[in-house]
Amino acid sequence: MNSVTVRTLLVRGMLAGLGAGVLAFVFAFLVGEGPVDAAIAFEEAGSHEHGHGGEELVSRTVQSTAGLATGVLVFGVAIGGIAALAFCFALGRVGRFGARSTAALTALAGFLLLYLLPILKYPANPPAVGNPDTIGKRTILFVGMIVLSVLLGIAAILLGRKLAPSWGNWNASIAAGVAFVTVVAVVMAVLPEGDNTPKGFPATDLWEFRVASIGLQAVLWAAFGLLFGFLAERVLEPKRTRDEVASLAV
Repeated sequence: MNSVTVRTLLVRGMLAGLGAGVLAFVFAFLVGEGPVDAAIAFEEAGSHEHGHGGEELVSRTVQSTAGLATGVLVFGVAIGGIAALAFCFALGRVGRFGARSTAALTALAGFLLLYLLPILKYPANPPAVGNPDTIGKRTILFVGMIVLSVLLGIAAILLGRKLAPSWGNWNASIAAGVAFVTVVAVVMAVLPEGDNTPKGFPATDLWEFRVASIGLQAVLWAAFGLLFGFLAERVLEPKRTRDEVASLAV
């Protein structure tokens, strides 16, 4: 794959990430803002009880609209660029998959390795909830879990490729998957805990926030996989794409 094609796919990956970010923002606004409001109300109630209330620098309305949109869209573009580069590396190296299938696998791997596995070990807390003195420690633990997840994912792929010639693709994939899950379970058991949700915080609100957080990421990665798969196919398999459009028109 030449540099021009990689650059084209990078740009299209960022555009796909932007489109996915729009859908993720809509999901976050409709589903995630309720638990966030509940968390802020809980924090403000505690602050008033201890006389620590203060004037907010940015209004809640701006935070939940322009601020949320900016954060999600920038994140979507960044993730889209990174995932597009991962797609370029994976294409043709993880099996005989076309552009759309490789894009879907890349999005699934990104969701699992960059978010789902780390968040299972270190669940997300709503804004303004938690001990501010432990933010640095929790951030390091979460980022460390992301790095470990990615490295273990790459190791599992390499193991599967190494075993494939003698074991067959199916058996090699199963073995690599079992090894990956086993090592991840050990890593999660060994790493220190990082959850410090304050006592008295409503369990329902916490559960709804965490479900919404996972849902937002699922929407983002699924939308990216679909959008980027379509855009990448038009770059890598233009004749096939035109033929499919022509057949649908007929």
